[in-house]
Amino acid sequence: MKQMLAVCRKELKTSFGTPMAAIFIGFFLLCSLFSFFWLETFFARNTADIRPLFNRMPMLMIFLAAALTMRQWSEEQKLGTLEVLLTLPVRLHQLVLGKFLAVLALTGCALLLTLGLPVSVAMLGQLDWGPVAGGYLGALLMAAAYISIGLFVSSRTDNQIISLMLTVLLAGLFYLIGAGGITDFFGNQAADLLRSLGTGSRFASIERGVIDLRDVIYYLSIAVLFLTLNIYFLDRQRWSFGENTAGYRRTALLTVLLIAANLLAANLWLARVDTARLDLTADREYSLSRATRDIIVNLPEPLIMRGYFSARTHPLLSPLVPRIKDLMSEYAIASRGNVQVSFVDPRLDEQLETEANQQYGIKPVPFQVSGRYEASVVNSYFHILIKYGDQFVTLGFNDLIEVKPRPDGELDVSLRNLEYDLSRSVKKVVYGFQSLAAVFTQNPAGCQIISVITPASLPEPFKTMPDTIKKVVSDLQQESGGKLLFAEKDPDRLSAAEQRQLNEQYGIEPIRISLFAEDTFYLHLLLQTEDGLERLYLTPDMGEAELRQEIEGAIKRHGAGFTKTIGIWTPANEEQSPLAMMGHGAPRDNYQILQQLLRENYNLQKVDLSQGRAAGGIDVLLLLAPRGLTEVERLAVDQYLMQGGAVVALAGGYLLDMSQEAQALQVNQVTDGLADLFKHYGITVGDSLVMDKQNEPFPIPVNRTIGGLTIQEIQRIDYPFFVDVRPENMAADHAVTASLPAVTMNWVSPLALDDQRLQGKQVAVLLKSSSESWLAPSSVIEPDFDSFPGNGFAPGEDFRQHNLAVAVTGDFTSFFQNKPDPRLAVKADQEQQEQSGPAPGQEGKDDGVEEKQGKLPPLPIITHAPPSARLAVIGSAEFVSDTVISMSQGLGMDRFLNSLGFIQNVIDWSVADEDLLTIRARGSRARLLKPLTRQEQTFWEWLNYGIALAALAAVSICGATRLRKEKPMQLVGEK
Repeated sequence: MKQMLAVCRKELKTSFGTPMAAIFIGFFLLCSLFSFFWLETFFARNTADIRPLFNRMPMLMIFLAAALTMRQWSEEQKLGTLEVLLTLPVRLHQLVLGKFLAVLALTGCALLLTLGLPVSVAMLGQLDWGPVAGGYLGALLMAAAYISIGLFVSSRTDNQIISLMLTVLLAGLFYLIGAGGITDFFGNQAADLLRSLGTGSRFASIERGVIDLRDVIYYLSIAVLFLTLNIYFLDRQRWSFGENTAGYRRTALLTVLLIAANLLAANLWLARVDTARLDLTADREYSLSRATRDIIVNLPEPLIMRGYFSARTHPLLSPLVPRIKDLMSEYAIASRGNVQVSFVDPRLDEQLETEANQQYGIKPVPFQVSGRYEASVVNSYFHILIKYGDQFVTLGFNDLIEVKPRPDGELDVSLRNLEYDLSRSVKKVVYGFQSLAAVFTQNPAGCQIISVITPASLPEPFKTMPDTIKKVVSDLQQESGGKLLFAEKDPDRLSAAEQRQLNEQYGIEPIRISLFAEDTFYLHLLLQTEDGLERLYLTPDMGEAELRQEIEGAIKRHGAGFTKTIGIWTPANEEQSPLAMMGHGAPRDNYQILQQLLRENYNLQKVDLSQGRAAGGIDVLLLLAPRGLTEVERLAVDQYLMQGGAVVALAGGYLLDMSQEAQALQVNQVTDGLADLFKHYGITVGDSLVMDKQNEPFPIPVNRTIGGLTIQEIQRIDYPFFVDVRPENMAADHAVTASLPAVTMNWVSPLALDDQRLQGKQVAVLLKSSSESWLAPSSVIEPDFDSFPGNGFAPGEDFRQHNLAVAVTGDFTSFFQNKPDPRLAVKADQEQQEQSGPAPGQEGKDDGVEEKQGKLPPLPIITHAPPSARLAVIGSAEFVSDTVISMSQGLGMDRFLNSLGFIQNVIDWSVADEDLLTIRARGSRARLLKPLTRQEQTFWEWLNYGIALAALAAVSICGATRLRKEKPMQLVGEK
């Protein structure tokens, strides 16, 4: 060991004593930094990672290793010192390993000098240090492989230039064999084999932050193999080729062959081991989450997960197939046999292809691919089938991948969020297959239906309601396996004190028989679960089917195992499209993209609030841009919250004017919205807009005069109305925002909190503006460059943070607690209309419902909500509108994905379903850089150049100084 280290120190001194090593390392640093900032366009990517450094590391490392190893043995042979080394009392492998460690140390020094990049990125954003550590470790392993190749080549020639060229050629061959330009000409299996042999393709998983044992052994195998060959061929130079040394020569050759065979066997054996890996990412993005494991481990029946992949597919999709197969295999392993995973090529089995096409709607997708001599179209399968019982979901090309343009014009194709896509599909088919009995099976405590009814005093329209309730509950009890209890209470049989106690216990009141009568009755149905008490809504026209739907909806809301239902309300679009105006279509809904996304995980149901109540089967009420609401519709929102429901409101004070009369960029103030309700609950929606210096650029047309001609260009300018919210202004400990990198709030209103009204509730301010934000003095949102040449807006005043999104859980009080019931006013208007006679054209029309309800007052208003009620108010309705999303997509930006992810997280929180929330948050969105000006970007770029080169100069000067100060060895007899 001492002799090996002595050789290493000697080589290091020699290297740092001459400018050659410094020149090579300096060239490597310049190339790495240039590639990082220019070729990979670091600032344009706007992502806080250093993958651009590692993207080209396999190629740059070839030239660095070749340059540092070309003189190691070639110079020894040329100067004639090799014979002296071989006769020294040092084992040959110690000489080889000493030189190997010396060059590896030089390479490590070169990598160490690039540490300024990750430190800078960490100062500019939230850098995940796991992939950084994995990338540097992988770079050292790859360098070890290249260095061993370079040392071997150097030992075979005494010409350094030839050594350099041959090393680049041989190491480049190992790189090219797995490169995309080569594997594109082969099918999936052949391409996968070639990628397993390429040094660059092997580095791809390490670059992401995953240290796979197979990759580590691969690089070490190359290093060991070529170091062994190096020792063997150096040893050959000492051999005599007579009969006396024949046995030694055979033994040496056999040793080399056995080592090579064992290395090959080790790699072949590990090729099937796909679980021996270390995920270094902060959120363990490339490992199955605990939520996914919980979903698949508890499956009562086997689940089928089948991948349909053609042998030949598009070259950009081919590298993704092995990653998909690896993750699907992890589902099979983690499920303990509950998930059956298989992979097929329908092109090879006609029966299987027919089944895929007819039963599951899986059809090949045409891709244009370039062959060796011509372009052709290939119909390829790229699908995943997930089947459970009679329920199935298919994921295709558009469901699995995302495509982003690169600065060089090429396309970057990557998996969207594979675990999330698979797990949400598993959950969808499993919960779609389960019956109501499954809820009771998974809930050992069960639940109880409580009816508080006075049968003797019920009005005539309600006389049959007790029997209907008994019939429906009896049917449900049979399905529950004895876990649904039923309790009947008749207040007429109780004393006055007992009635008061009953009213206080369940939060109910007697109902008057008519508007002005003193006689009352009880007709209340309640669901008691571990989560609390929920009142069910009863109407005179309810039959068995409607009542069962109401009860089932309440039970499902409190139990796991069902796909949740979102009740969505959108305002009528006053501005119709030309086709709609001519009667050829309906008014356009400006939230179609959001609704399509929500349908992937939830059932969506349009709700009508005009009757004063929300549908009974929904789990959350989503209000998109609420405006133009009547008092009865506001009552419906209020009473749904009072029942213990969850309400999510995108309730900004202003909406973008999309009418045909709008001549410029402008907004209209919302009228007849829910501001009064929210203010009563403790959240005041401001009547202004928030502007922020920390914002997302906005594309606008700008006129530029060139040679007397006016040219209109689209330029991205700082737009203060697009508030850029970063993690430091989010609720770090809340599940909704814990893992979001950024959210852009477009034309957002401030939210003020009333501490007194919110006392005793769980309040979370999800999003805030930065400390350099202010309120707009007017509703003018179009920049005026004539008056304000800088950014088109007047300088701000009164800079401070503003709340933009708030989530509250607790026992709210009703907005209508001490107010007249708006339903009575509607009923009075109806009675007055009846007295004045039917409207023209309405004679003789009577559906019977008014006859049953006309003489009865509405059910009493619920005045207090249970502690489980949830309310989320967001100060912007435009940030997830189709207009904003389409604009962002058209410019090639993906910031809208964060906005969609935010609203999805809010929905998951509202229904208390945090499984998908945690999976979606694990690395599905990019970590963004802080907003930087052009001058700041230039500063950070040149700072990194300066730090790297200054550090290299310091190391070189230190090494040269130490070498000059070293005293020469005194020979015997010298004085």
